[in-house]
Amino acid sequence: MKKIKRRTLFKGIGASALPLPAFGGTATSTFSSAQDPYKSNPPIQWGVGVEGQRKADIGNGRYLNPIVPGDHPDPTVLKDGDDYYMTFSSFNSYPGITIWHSKDLVNWVPISSVLHQYIGTVWALDICKVGNRYYVYIPAAPEGKPWSIYVIWTDDIRGKWSDPIDLKIEGCIDPGHAVGEDGKRYLFVNGIRKVRLTDDGLATDGTLVHAYDPWRYPENWVVENFAPEGPKLLRKDDWFYLVTAVGGTAGPVTGHMVIAARSKSIHGPWEHCPNNPLVRTVSDQELWWSKGHATLVEGPHDNWYMVYHAYENGFRTLGRQTLLEPIEWTEDGWFRAIGGDLSLPLSKPADLENQPNGSALSDEFSTNKFGVQWVFHEPKRSESQRVTYKKGALVLKAAGTSPADSSPLVFNVPDRSYQVEVDIEIEPNAEGGLMVFYNHKAFVGVGFTETFVKNYQYAEEHPWARVPVNTKRVRARMVNNKNVLTFYYSHDKGKTWRLHPTRMEVSGLHHNVFGGFLALRVGLFSVGGGKVEFGKLTYSAL
Repeated sequence: MKKIKRRTLFKGIGASALPLPAFGGTATSTFSSAQDPYKSNPPIQWGVGVEGQRKADIGNGRYLNPIVPGDHPDPTVLKDGDDYYMTFSSFNSYPGITIWHSKDLVNWVPISSVLHQYIGTVWALDICKVGNRYYVYIPAAPEGKPWSIYVIWTDDIRGKWSDPIDLKIEGCIDPGHAVGEDGKRYLFVNGIRKVRLTDDGLATDGTLVHAYDPWRYPENWVVENFAPEGPKLLRKDDWFYLVTAVGGTAGPVTGHMVIAARSKSIHGPWEHCPNNPLVRTVSDQELWWSKGHATLVEGPHDNWYMVYHAYENGFRTLGRQTLLEPIEWTEDGWFRAIGGDLSLPLSKPADLENQPNGSALSDEFSTNKFGVQWVFHEPKRSESQRVTYKKGALVLKAAGTSPADSSPLVFNVPDRSYQVEVDIEIEPNAEGGLMVFYNHKAFVGVGFTETFVKNYQYAEEHPWARVPVNTKRVRARMVNNKNVLTFYYSHDKGKTWRLHPTRMEVSGLHHNVFGGFLALRVGLFSVGGGKVEFGKLTYSAL
């Protein structure tokens, strides 16, 4: 696929066998300010989720960001009665567009994946409901075609969604849906421009026109670029509120920010919020960097919030994570953020008991978790045909010669440190492996053939680092301890383990180096010839 930059749219070897501990660790992530370079006083202590995963709900009526840890950028939120639904950019991973559900805006669970037809890379979406029908508006760039806005719809948010419909709004990203005072439907896009839709929301009914000149920050502020994007609209009382991101999504940590404007009419004129910018990182000592791309949402008890994304200080590898910050409406009809230091706990929107949170990443491959957990990175149209299931195992047909030219199976991780184990069975001529994967130019891991353990660093195999091992069945273990990876392998089902002789530091594998707005994900690969069988993958936070 043709790569289009975002700004273009804006104009000595040895190993020993040894028994090792299970690396279970404590589930709660606790760091003192003396140990951590991140501003954190008192110490950061998240709640304990499934498999020890960190969760925002700390169990005392309070929460600690992020509300959805790991790579969940460009959040778009829908309040639907007592339910909340949220989704995120899914880029080149398919199945794509996972819908998450919550009752309290803090505890979220993935429920389904709604995009199965490949339309290219998918960026910031908008989810909305008009009447009894749900819509997701999707910016995507199919191979060989320009960016456009697509739409999918359903009458049952947990059911089957339509195939994508191309609205033919070329060269645009970041749609934001609104219904005007005239009862007509509109999409706002980057720029900030707008186009009227037909009443069913499935086609345009007019041309793209200029809508708003965003507020500009002082020239001496350190930002990536102006880049007005992510328009999200809310109608409250007599006003339309237009919330926009400016300053660039990544780059300098002080760049990305949230601004707002309001108008009595969907057609303007728009007046700038006197509190701009409403959200912005101002120091690299903060826990959350590059804060921006916000949606306003009403909480369960008439309280209001902004949901937006940010990078975690020291862990850009986790991608942009989802934060929740309270806001208050002022007497003059504007709003302002009141969360303060987001490294500290905040009061929950509603203290509901026994709310489900997250989902297990361990997988015995007894059910199909594609879209909710597993995805192919940059798949070919026939990629899913590589996968078959047998009792307790996923069988992946080999493709390509290495992870550099093969589509791996990947999933996002929520934790700073974690351990993954997986059983691997290799057919003759095949190679199977375990790795962390950013893109085809940035991955590290180990691959197993019948005769060698291969070492992948800097997105290539290093033949000098091969370890001779007779392998048909192996259990591989990967420990990521704050971006330092250690690999082990066992040929006796985990009774004894052999330490892989090369450790790998991966803190630089992120967007500011490699582009793409992605995260470093756990990956499985099958290359060469034949097939690789993966059984019982276990994940645990450290």
